Amino acid sequence: MGKLIDIGYFKKPVKVRARVAKERTVINKMYAWQLGKEYYDGSRLNGYGGFKYDGRWLKLLPKIIKRYKLKKGSKVLDLGCKKGFLLKDLNVLIPGIKSYGIENHPYALKKSIKCNSKLIQSEYYSIPFKDKYFDFVIAFNSLYMYNLGDVIKSLREIERVSKKSYIVLASGENNEERNRFYKWTLIGTSILLKKEWKTLFKKTKFTGDYYFSSAKSLGV
Repeated sequence: MGKLIDIGYFKKPVKVRARVAKERTVINKMYAWQLGKEYYDGSRLNGYGGFKYDGRWLKLLPKIIKRYKLKKGSKVLDLGCKKGFLLKDLNVLIPGIKSYGIENHPYALKKSIKCNSKLIQSEYYSIPFKDKYFDFVIAFNSLYMYNLGDVIKSLREIERVSKKSYIVLASGENNEERNRFYKWTLIGTSILLKKEWKTLFKKTKFTGDYYFSSAKSLGV
């Protein structure tokens, strides 16, 4: 098991999240699970409410670049890359880096931004690359949509293909906080307590670094 690393992504909770969390219903989750236009670019109740590039990773990636010693020629995988926003900023910061993105549904890939990366549709628990191919793999709030069995397989796949990795998972300090996250999330399925995730890391021999997103960090 690696270290708890905070890159600062969740420092500014968005107030609208708390309101939306109270209004979302199972019908909104049904629309979200189509993982198409409504989830990414439709109503806020059904998803992102317009998933658009804003350059935020230009400020967040330098900490990752420094910690994992990424440079020109490094091979990096964004597991759950969506429209490729992180990859676009990574290529701006490190011209010549060899970057890849994997997403498990087609809509986001079809609507992806030009990012100079190779984008692939595949399940996160079946990464089509050889052992230790990547210098670094990041899976930022992407695994939690799976059931627990597939999350475990995904952790093992990340460990297999990466030399170093960083993942962000849905969690909570206690059941009350976990339940608030579940009310907020549309496609979140595996939401464990922090101590439960750490137990899984040990059992699966996952050695990557990690962080936990929660109702508290999201402000919901």
